[in-house]
Amino acid sequence: TCHMSMSASVLHLKEHYFYVSPLHLFTFYIPAASTDDDVDLEQLVNDMNSSVESLQSTQGETALLLNNGHVHASSFTGILSGSNRNEFVSLCRCLQEEHQLRPASLPAIPNPFPELCSPAGSPVLSPIQTSDRHIVKVWSEDGAGKVVEIPADMTARDVCQLLVYKSHCVDDNAWTLVEHHPVLGLERCLEDHELVVQVQASMSSDSKFLFRKNYAKYEFFRNPLNFFPEHMVALCHESDGSIPQAQLLQNFLNSSSCPEIQGYLYVKEPGRKSWKKLYMFLRRSGLYYSTKGTSKEPRHLQVLSDLEDSNIYTIITGRKLHNAPADYQFCIKPSKARSDCKELKMLCAEDEQSRTCWMTAFRLLKYGIVLYQNYNVPQQRKANNSSFSAPVRSVSENSLVAMDFSGRTGRVIDNPVEAQSAALEEGQTWRKRTHRMNVLGSPSPLHPSSLSSVIHRTQVWFHGRIMREEAHKMIIQQGQVDGLFLLRDSQSNPKAFVLTLCHHQKIKHFQILPVEEDGQVFFSLDDGATKFTDLIHLVEFYQLNRGVLPCKLKHPCTAVAL
Repeated sequence: TCHMSMSASVLHLKEHYFYVSPLHLFTFYIPAASTDDDVDLEQLVNDMNSSVESLQSTQGETALLLNNGHVHASSFTGILSGSNRNEFVSLCRCLQEEHQLRPASLPAIPNPFPELCSPAGSPVLSPIQTSDRHIVKVWSEDGAGKVVEIPADMTARDVCQLLVYKSHCVDDNAWTLVEHHPVLGLERCLEDHELVVQVQASMSSDSKFLFRKNYAKYEFFRNPLNFFPEHMVALCHESDGSIPQAQLLQNFLNSSSCPEIQGYLYVKEPGRKSWKKLYMFLRRSGLYYSTKGTSKEPRHLQVLSDLEDSNIYTIITGRKLHNAPADYQFCIKPSKARSDCKELKMLCAEDEQSRTCWMTAFRLLKYGIVLYQNYNVPQQRKANNSSFSAPVRSVSENSLVAMDFSGRTGRVIDNPVEAQSAALEEGQTWRKRTHRMNVLGSPSPLHPSSLSSVIHRTQVWFHGRIMREEAHKMIIQQGQVDGLFLLRDSQSNPKAFVLTLCHHQKIKHFQILPVEEDGQVFFSLDDGATKFTDLIHLVEFYQLNRGVLPCKLKHPCTAVAL
């Protein structure tokens, strides 16, 4: 009640007086007297006045409401003055009697919704729990994307293994995550030990991850001579000395040694499209250029970039955009720079071998022995039989078992070498059988001649009607190692095909022409000297024999679909 009258309507409140405002609920407690004559009214008034004063001092709105006349301390003194004192004493005695007659404790009523009353279980009251799981989206070459949820400590190699498992790819330790920046026109392959979440935090909103093969990721450990020309490698403390090739990688991996890459590079001038040719030196401390010819004297060296807080990228926009003097561009980008082109150090080499040497040396000098440990991880993983160590194949491939039916009863071929030879023999028998059926007439709706002309389209190394420039781009993206190849339709001859092959970091093209003999069409790379019934037969032959090619076919250039 607004006037706090001591009428009978207030008695049902028993021991409490309530005042309700839009924001607060105030309660004034009147204790029960111990005896009939033991009610200290003055103390009771003082307690009430002190309660109101404390509320006025702490709540501005409460003070405003009290001043407006809803509840004021003078109301209590008015109530307790004069004839109201006896009435108030009788009310207190009634409250005391009710308090004595009331049971000591009320019956316990179980809470039907305990989770709503505890902050830990309440979806509203509980604090927001920060999860250590992060969402990462990875794209394939065909534009498809896959979203994965990973912990904060998951490396690039682990993410690749996860995608290999989910996409049913064959794990040949060549898969990698690519940090792609379309606006800047840059991309680089993440090192296997890098944390994907940390790399993603430094990327801009338009950047993304690509899932791609890179056969050249650790190829320099197998063939260092192809990556480090002798005239580009020297020791820092020697003016014209060279490092023996046998100890080349050991010097790069050993932090106490000081190998150095030297040579001419074109450097893009800041804010301009002009390039300047300078003699450069790449050391553990950074990339330097000489202000006086090829001098190595410290007073003639100026630092261009460090290695610790930078990463090296390949420029994918082409030479026309930056007016580069050659097609072999690369870039050094600070790790903290997201989309600022002013902090990029644009460089250009004179040939592909020089660019590969600079970029590979940058990785080795920055990470050192960690790269060699990454290179050895696949062998250790196979030895430990981890969950993703075995090559993941499709369900149909996993259901196939090598069998031998030459005897009365079939047997499972356990020896993998014997199984492979049996598969090759079966393949040759199948081709002979299709040839006989072609001569006699095939009862199948699909004629064998038409089957041999389209069966290659199911292979991972065949890419259909793509241009020569796109074939070049795919070979470069997946690492220019010897034996990396793909097949495509010929643009000049609709009945022919083209084999695109990489050898000594150079991309070459060989035309596969159709040859007709006895009414049957064959395919040949050497003008009919060696003929094959279909392109699969041709690829299998040159995977085992070099023939007219500069090297064997080793690595198919694959476009995976996530």
